[in-house]
Amino acid sequence: MDEIMEYLPFLIPLVIAEFALLGYTLWHILTHEHYKMGNRALWLIITIVFMNFLGPILYFILGREDS
Repeated sequence: MDEIMEYLPFLIPLVIAEFALLGYTLWHILTHEHYKMGNRALWLIITIVFMNFLGPILYFILGREDS
């Protein structure tokens, strides 16, 4: 238990950032219709399955179309 308490100051901001990025990514996917690669369903699946930063980062690098 002491080990978890030792890492909490690092973990709490990381978890908050992860969920904030996930929320923004899901909002962006649901409000836009055009993607560089894939479609809405594909990006929703990728983002939710790889929700630990990887899915949202992949979306913003490969899927998001600047429009």
